[in-house]
Amino acid sequence: MTSTDQTRFPAGGVSAPPAGLRPAARPSARRAQTRRKWYEIVGLTTPALVVYVTFVLVPMGFAFYYSLFRWRGVGPPTEYVGFKNYVLAFQDPIFLDALRNNAIVVFGSLLIQGPIALGVALLLNRRFRGRSTFRLLAFVPYVLAEVTVGIMWKLILTGDGTVDVLLRAVGLGGFVQAWLADLDVVIWTLLFVLTWKYVGFAIILLLAGLSNVPDELTEAAAIDGASWWQIQRHITLPLLGPTIRIWMFLSMIGSLQVFDVVWVTSVPAVRSLGASATMATYMVDNGFFARLWGYGNAVAVILFVISFVAALLFQRFLLRRDIEGAITRRAN
Repeated sequence: MTSTDQTRFPAGGVSAPPAGLRPAARPSARRAQTRRKWYEIVGLTTPALVVYVTFVLVPMGFAFYYSLFRWRGVGPPTEYVGFKNYVLAFQDPIFLDALRNNAIVVFGSLLIQGPIALGVALLLNRRFRGRSTFRLLAFVPYVLAEVTVGIMWKLILTGDGTVDVLLRAVGLGGFVQAWLADLDVVIWTLLFVLTWKYVGFAIILLLAGLSNVPDELTEAAAIDGASWWQIQRHITLPLLGPTIRIWMFLSMIGSLQVFDVVWVTSVPAVRSLGASATMATYMVDNGFFARLWGYGNAVAVILFVISFVAALLFQRFLLRRDIEGAITRRAN
């Protein structure tokens, strides 16, 4: 037998089939592999699904159900009123004031906290002595409990409090206001308190995003003669875009649902007039304290729908590119 024949017919008389012509796995083995994959998916997702259904979907269903009744929380609801509670909510000028205040907090947080946090984060991202201390100080207000912040600022802003004393000491007594009692000033005072409380979170989030900006890009731009401002504008900010959009999303949802700081800081009499009310505080005032449980649940459903729609719109128009970029698709 020649060497060619030995290559064609190896020892043993049977040639091994090429890799591309080897038989595929048996159907039973494929089915077993598929079953194992589904068992893993079900086993890993079932606990989370049970928690989500129990603590999210079921309470939401009960809230919507109770919102269709006039109910004071005693016994089962029997007086069905349909969507009358929702109509009454949008006819109440205090609730409309609460909607306006939430809108002020949303846009105020985005337009004020964003530039402040971005500027401070860019400064704290540079190397200088004591940088870690300044980062810690910027984050301290955020880790304070909301109740603590509310009580602290309520003491500072009340009549003859720290702010009024300081203004008079520097000759600016004419700027003294009833910060928490003036119907035209209180919402802007609360916006200042909320900015002081939550701007640290934005700073830390942006600093985390800045740590992912490659130094090679900024160094190459500096070698090419770009100034610090040009580097930030054309390199840092575009790469920081996903982080900024995530912060905007979290800030928007948090501003729509803000409750703790406003509840503790504001004066109940002023809040009852709508000057410092938000949708969350309005819901508690009218649902819990007034014992109008059906009406309070209707306000809760309205708050959920507004937050849900805002989240969907934000995700559709601003977060879509970031989400699509994070998903890896299997090649065809």
